[in-house]
Amino acid sequence: MSFTLRLTIALLIALFAAALLAPWISAALDALGLRFPFPRIFDRVVMVALAVVMLANARALELVPRLAAGFANLTANVGRIVRGFAIAVAAVFAIWIAARLISGSGAVSSKLLTHLPATLAAAILIAIIEEAFFRAILLDGMRDDFGPRAALIGSGVIYALAHLVRSPARFQLHGVHPLAGFEEIASSFGQFGDPAAAVALLLGLFLLGLVLGEAFLLTGTVYFSLGMHAGLVVGAKSWRYLAPTANSAPIWLVGRARVPLIGGAGAWIIALILLLLIKPLVGANATRISSESLSKS
Repeated sequence: MSFTLRLTIALLIALFAAALLAPWISAALDALGLRFPFPRIFDRVVMVALAVVMLANARALELVPRLAAGFANLTANVGRIVRGFAIAVAAVFAIWIAARLISGSGAVSSKLLTHLPATLAAAILIAIIEEAFFRAILLDGMRDDFGPRAALIGSGVIYALAHLVRSPARFQLHGVHPLAGFEEIASSFGQFGDPAAAVALLLGLFLLGLVLGEAFLLTGTVYFSLGMHAGLVVGAKSWRYLAPTANSAPIWLVGRARVPLIGGAGAWIIALILLLLIKPLVGANATRISSESLSKS
């Protein structure tokens, strides 16, 4: 059985298990006085369920060797982490400057520095988890099945869909609602009800997935993409504090989707530039795992 098919089956099993378990976990938390939005609970249960199913198939999916290779030589790659982070922050700053010039405003809120430590910690955690899954495991495994070019495009599509197919609603459940998990899965496709916003966000996420994936293919490790990913998360989460630009910036530049920035033309242009320049950006000593590359196609 191929890696891609095995991982797809694991994901379907995890979704079904989460749909069954999440309502009961939500009810248990509610009974303890711990009240969280059900979509958040469902997302966490899906992540745990997927991790359990993947661990049960760790040998077949070659999880340990893939993660070991993706996270190899940390000390030698600290520079790539810092470089990726700095480039991402500079990209967000460039969009802010453009928005400020166009809107004529753009003072920075004092809350930016107050929230920065928590934002940075969350960004690092998100980057580690997502780069481990989407690049070290998914992209590397799909490359074995389809080759680097198709794997890069396919993993980019999956990366985009995974960030879009989520329920935008925030609600709490009281008591047990056995079908709530399946209803949550159905509502997760609700963002496609606004095709313009959905396509814009999908395009931005897809281009970002290509940049992060190409960095992984060039270096064989996740470190540059991890740094860039963390920097982009910091920028996206901090965008609300770049007031009043955050509220007055033109929609065509920064987008109007739930995820800030990535659904706008500014992010698309920067992603394309980064994709074209990715080889020198990741470092002159980067060696391509395969001669095939989207940035040279």
